Order: sequence, then C-alpha cells, then structure tokens
Amino acid sequence: MTHPLPERSLPQMLREQARAQGARIAIRQKDFGIWHPLSWADYHRRAVHVGLGFAALGLARGGHVGVISENRVEWVLAQMGAGLIGAVTVGVYPTSPTNEVAYVVGHADIEIVVCEDQEQADKVLEAIDALPRLRRIVVIETKGLASYGAEARERILSFAELEAAGAALQAREGDARVDAALATQSLDDIGLMIYTSGSTGAPKGAMISWRNIRGVVPGIVERLQLDARTTHLSYLPLCHVAEQMLTSFVPLYLGSQVNFGESIRTVQEDLREVAPTMFLGVPRIWEKLHASISIKMQDTGRLRQSLYRRALATCAPLAEKPRAQWTQGERLRFGLAYWSVLRALQNFIGLRNARVALTGAAPIPPDVVRFFRTLGVPLVEVYGLTESTGMVSGHRLDQVKVGTVGPATEGVEHRVGDQGELQIRGEMVFRGYYKNPEATAASIRDGWLHTGDVVAEEGGQLRIVDRLKDIMITAGGKNLTPSEIENTMKASPYVKECIVIAEGRKFVSALVQIDYETVGKWAEAQRLAFTHFRSLVELPRVRELIDAELQRGNARLAQVAQVRRFHLLTKELDHDDGEVTATMKVRRSSIYKTYAGEIEALYA
Repeated sequence: MTHPLPERSLPQMLREQARAQGARIAIRQKDFGIWHPLSWADYHRRAVHVGLGFAALGLARGGHVGVISENRVEWVLAQMGAGLIGAVTVGVYPTSPTNEVAYVVGHADIEIVVCEDQEQADKVLEAIDALPRLRRIVVIETKGLASYGAEARERILSFAELEAAGAALQAREGDARVDAALATQSLDDIGLMIYTSGSTGAPKGAMISWRNIRGVVPGIVERLQLDARTTHLSYLPLCHVAEQMLTSFVPLYLGSQVNFGESIRTVQEDLREVAPTMFLGVPRIWEKLHASISIKMQDTGRLRQSLYRRALATCAPLAEKPRAQWTQGERLRFGLAYWSVLRALQNFIGLRNARVALTGAAPIPPDVVRFFRTLGVPLVEVYGLTESTGMVSGHRLDQVKVGTVGPATEGVEHRVGDQGELQIRGEMVFRGYYKNPEATAASIRDGWLHTGDVVAEEGGQLRIVDRLKDIMITAGGKNLTPSEIENTMKASPYVKECIVIAEGRKFVSALVQIDYETVGKWAEAQRLAFTHFRSLVELPRVRELIDAELQRGNARLAQVAQVRRFHLLTKELDHDDGEVTATMKVRRSSIYKTYAGEIEALYA
C-alpha cells in the first residue's frame, strides 16, 4: 500500500471519517423501492446513540451484543455502537433454526440481542429459559410484537427506543462515556466474534481483535485495488467474515460506500440499480448467475443464440490474458462482442461497472470463473478463512491463473507444512476460540495458523487442493480430492450439488442434486410434464441428462477419479435437516448418514 493505515480501531476510524468527511455518503439503504442515504456524520451520530442505548441497558465494556438479521443499516449501527463503548459484536445467521440460535447466544454469553423482526425474536424467546445471561431483546421491525404477553414484552424494546434511550443519555452526559472508551481502546481488544459454520461439529467462536482487522485490510486493498470511490452491495450474511471485510473493515478505513438492498431476495434487481464497482459472490452465487444466463439464452431467438456462442468463442482465449497485453485485433474482436452481446449480459447481472469481482469462501469450478471472465467480468478467486480475519491470498487483477487463488497478500507470511497443509502468520491471525483453549492450541502453534487446507504452490500462485480432513483414500489405496471431482461436475448448469463417495470404496460414486430452475426450464423445452422437485428428478429423461453431464465431467478427470455411479436426490439439501450449514456448506457426515441406504445400493 502507498499509504499505511492509521493505528486505529474501527470505532475510532468511524469517528475520524465523521470528522474528515461528515457530509459524504457512507451508506445507502433501499426501503420500499427508495434508496435512503446516510452520511458519515449521521452514521457516527446514530452509532453513538445505539452504543449509549446499550450502556443504558446495563451493557459494560467487554460485554457481548448479538445480531440476528439480514444485512441492513441497523446491523452495522449495532456493531459500531457496541464498539464505541468497548463491547463485542457477535453475529447469528438469520436462517438458523431455534436450536442453533440458542447455542450461539448461550455459548457467546450474549447479554443483549438485536433481532430483525418477530420471527427472529420468537427463536430467542423459545430458548429464553436456557439463556440466563440474556438481559434484553431489541427488535428492528416491530410488527406483531403487540401479540406478546406481558412477561415477554418486558424483555423487548424496539431499535428506535434503543436509539432514543442513547440520545437521552447523551443529552444528560454528553460524549464523555464514548470518548473515554475510545481513548482507552487498544488494537488488541476483541471487537468481533464470528462463529464458524460448524460443518464438522459445534460452531466455534473465533475472537477477532481490532489489530486482526487492521492487519488484514492492507492486503485486501492492495490486491483488489480498492479506494474511497469503491462502491459495494452488501447482501451476504454479515455474520460471515467475507461480508464483514467488505462492508465494515475496508469502508471504515477507506471511507468508501456500502449499499444495503431491499432484501436477500432482490439481490439481482438491486445489483442492476447499484451497479457496484466491487462485487463479492460465493461460488453458489456465481453458479446461479451462470445458470440464469443459460436460462435467458434458452429463451431467446436463434440469431441471439448464435451471436452469444460466437462471442464466447471469440473472447474465451482472452479470459486469462492481461488486457494490457491484448493486440489491436483482440481489442477489436472483444469490442464487437461487447457491443453486440456482452454489454447486455453484464447489464442483466448488474456488473457493468465492476472493476473487480471476487469469489471465495468455498471452491469454485474453474469453468465458471472462465465463463465470467470471457463475458468481460473481472472475476478473481481469493482465499481466506474466519481465523485469518478474511482474505489472505488472491489474484492480482492483471495476473489471473484460473484454478489458483493467487499469491499471498501484503503482510501474510506463509509456508507449506506436513501433508501439504497451508500455514500462515501475521497480524491477521485471530486471537483464538472463545472458551475453547484446546481448539485454539490445535489451530495456532508457535504463532502459525494451521489452516487445515492442503495446497500446491505453482509459479508463486497457491492452488487449494482440498480440506485435509476431506482427502479420501479408495480401497485400492488411491488418494482423491473430492472437491476437484465435485467442482468439475458442478460446472454444469444442471448440477447444483455433487457429494462424492470414495473413502474405502472400490470406485467413486456420488449423490447429485439437480438445479431445479435450469433442469425445469430444460424439461419444459422438451415438453416433459412435472409438478414438483421429486417428479422432475424421477423423469427418465432427466436422469439421462444428468448422466450425460457427469460423463462430460468424467472426460476431464483421471480414470480413478471418475464417477461410476450416482444417485439423484429427490429433495433439495436443507439447513433445517442438518444437511448443509447456514453458509450452504455440505455436512458430509450428516448426508452420508441420512443417505446410507442409497449409498450402499450404489455399491450393491
């Protein structure tokens, strides 16, 4: 980085941004179709009121505030408000069922929980007897709260009432309480707790200090070439480190703008309206966008389909070639493809102004990355984890090698340990797991974070092979990386999930979940009748379609890694059934147990 970051925490940076550029827009939020701006001065003022509101409810320095909500301005106001009085924020996935909410709220010793609406408040109230440390429930959307009994109502106040209580305390005491907290706030203080997804067991609370955050930001900024003019649409869960780094970490240091859309269900529409300069999508988002383009092209006329295929063929060789190295002829060919086809597709997915688009948090099929880069979307793959406070490697924008996650970022030391495990060191390495010293000691050894990811280093670029615990050994003694097989199959727009079975087996098989939308569209075009997910899956023609797609994937794999048999799932994998995490990561052990009969039938 050209300019080093100030030695300040995020709450201290919020105050500084309010002083330096108070009138500039920090946040925009869409409500009922209208975008409402919030300046840096108002962001700071309201966060102070929220923080003092928490203090008025008895929250002390070091206390824990929970937030259960989709992304919205109140989420970051609660986070920054807590930080301004020296408290710690803990995010809880709004998609979590009651038992998961109860676990995190209880384990994290949350004293005040901010809930988006009655649905989230109900989850907390249902588990209230198991949450002795919980003082109050703050609800943002108050519709339906009047139906609660007197006992529940005593525990609840609205977000507006919280802010009003804070404003009243400020009127009485001034800013002394906040100023004192910020004056004594250290970079080594814990500011945030992020719970892991719990794909292999109970979620663990990763303690993130202000120093961790300040340590990771320079690498993100430098690698993605971000600045104060960067605009971002925040929609992935803020209880995940990936969204935190682009909604909270980077904007507070750079003074850049964040946009909160109407809801998670309107992301595509919001993207088109905001047209952000930076966009983050987990692999499932990119796979969905890929599928939506496939559907759109199926519905268009033959001329457009022909132009589309020609544009892809023309631009495919340019997907990994730096633009500065394009010849005049290549620029001309891309320009023609852009104005005839690609511009409309970029507008369709809302990425016409994207200077950088990134994918991370899970492996992505390389063909999906190539597809978007062929469309002219500057998609790069990055790597990080909760325990590294976010991104620690990523492609340089002009040096992309698809299938890798680029070199390590600024400030990150790395080495490859036993069994090819990536280990990292630096200020971004988290402080440990809350109330779990054993797991902390297993994760951080001699200052090095053991990531659990197997990597290969190729020409200065890191390639993620698989999770160390997921490597499978066949009955014949062959080591297989299931993610490589799964991602090869998921490159098909018709395959949503592929769960490989190979451990101790004679050959590779798989459980496959179709993409209901794209397969349904295909079935309609074939004049095949179906009424729901199961009836679609059970069509013989659909099985033939998926078989052909898997064979296409097999042709790109070594013989030992090819899927010989498969079972089509008759329902979508579900978080409530314990089959996937809140971040849609597959819980292999749970799925293997649920579908034990179907798996054994594949080997009968």
